[in-house]
Amino acid sequence: MSDERAGLDDERRSIALATRGFMPELEGDALWAAARDAAATVPGAPLLEVGSYCGRSTVWLGDVAEHAGTVVFAVDHHRGSEENQAGWEHHDTSVVDARTGKMDTLPFFRAVIHDADLEDAVVAIVGRSHVVAATWTTPLAFLFIDGGHGELPARLDYEGWTPHVAIGGTLAIHDVFPDPADGGRPPYEQIFRPALESGRFRLASATGSLRVLTRVD
Repeated sequence: MSDERAGLDDERRSIALATRGFMPELEGDALWAAARDAAATVPGAPLLEVGSYCGRSTVWLGDVAEHAGTVVFAVDHHRGSEENQAGWEHHDTSVVDARTGKMDTLPFFRAVIHDADLEDAVVAIVGRSHVVAATWTTPLAFLFIDGGHGELPARLDYEGWTPHVAIGGTLAIHDVFPDPADGGRPPYEQIFRPALESGRFRLASATGSLRVLTRVD
């Protein structure tokens, strides 16, 4: 299904930008464009994102999935990554469940997907990424990795999910910082570099900290 649109409509864009999260608008638009192209290249195959948080990036991806006649699987345990926990820079007390004392972003995620009218295009999978990946078998047109930014979670996301990207499909990685002064290293060292060095992926584009790669083998 061809999609000649330039990007999100105004209503969904407003919802995405109002949603808690860490995806800058310019990178969100680049993510949308890459997902649109991937969905056209590998028609019928689903999209998948690792690390949905409150659904900010999911709105961009869900919009693509809806118009392409497919779905995006949104994988997240919704307890927050290491860098989201209390005492860390990106901790948000408003997403802490008062009953358990733990982060719980799932209610916020569900509200965003509802308000964006994307419930038919977004399939939430609530669980730890490596556990879900261990039994996953469906080839993916598009994989977006934006999960835990520690060394182990990043490495497990790379090992568990990148083999499922279809030939000609797309791998997108968020928070890739070649210069250590700009940010954390694991997405660069544990996902981006291994993908390139494997020979299975080639770099297609870079926008801010977003890297888009095409699977070639």
